[in-house]
Amino acid sequence: MAASNRNYHEQVIIKNELKLRELQKQLPRFCGEFFRGIESTTSSRTRIAYAYDLVVFFNYLKAENPEVKNKDLRDLPVSILDRITATDIEEYLDYLKYYVTEDGVEHTNKERGIMRKLACLRTLYRYFYKKETIQTNPASIVDMPKIHQKEIVRLDTDEVSILLDEVETGDKLTKSQQNFHAKTKVRDMAILTLLLGTGIRVSECVGIDINDIDFKNSGIKIRRKGGNETVVYFGEEVEEALLNYIEERKLIVPVSGDENALFLSLQKRRIGVRAVENLVKKYASLVTNLKKITPHKLRSTYGTSLYRETGDIYLVADVLGHKDVNTTKKHYAAIEDERRKKARNAVKLRKD
Repeated sequence: MAASNRNYHEQVIIKNELKLRELQKQLPRFCGEFFRGIESTTSSRTRIAYAYDLVVFFNYLKAENPEVKNKDLRDLPVSILDRITATDIEEYLDYLKYYVTEDGVEHTNKERGIMRKLACLRTLYRYFYKKETIQTNPASIVDMPKIHQKEIVRLDTDEVSILLDEVETGDKLTKSQQNFHAKTKVRDMAILTLLLGTGIRVSECVGIDINDIDFKNSGIKIRRKGGNETVVYFGEEVEEALLNYIEERKLIVPVSGDENALFLSLQKRRIGVRAVENLVKKYASLVTNLKKITPHKLRSTYGTSLYRETGDIYLVADVLGHKDVNTTKKHYAAIEDERRKKARNAVKLRKD
């Protein structure tokens, strides 16, 4: 299939596959079997994240483990995993809190970063242990770091209104920003209204094609994390913003390969995740400097509003595309507590 005939999601998968191949060149050869073995149960993005984490792990081993120090990482046998103890892994997790790479770059990891890297090692060990390629699984007995739950950052109702007003007027933007604003405000309004009105992820937003929108049924076909396609539905405000943008979009001739993309950059290419993150940051900074607002925080804003309106945690989980409702419950626990407190006066034992 010619590259120009591939849709956005197919292009992303191929790009990720090529990236994974490059990363594997920095890893022991037996890691190739691991990545092939987990391909059916993981997304390409997850495998890339694992590859990055394994590069850090094996570079640490080469620097700190005398047995590995003078060997080529590519030639390490899978049996090296049997010679690593739980204590070795715990020392590695401690190292992750702060380290400096050969290029002089400083790196830090908090609980979530350390947890992710331990989860990667657990997956690697579990794969070879189940296949009986190795006899030990020390990663399984190392405790996961305790995660301190952070309060969910979201925009309040009045802040959402101010944000959309700022997109419309651009009054508080700098002079140079205002020059671009005239060219992008209709597009920016469509993107922000869509994110705030549906709760979709930024990766799902940039992947939308024009023919994914069904105005008759007020739905948009998106591809979730993991590759599953689903339809999300939108209200009148989102519809109006999309229709306004599509009228403008009809006048733009995109570059070859991006003809189907809904949202385009000023270079007439499919807009990227980083560009959407930057435009959210630009407008949100005009509304609040106390909250670090990202596209994911707009998703949290939508989830909070939906839960407050409906009180249905299962509906919120379904609309946001959470596979496990416990993920949703964890995120919106504070609101759940609010609702329980309100219930204390709902039942009267005696009439006044």
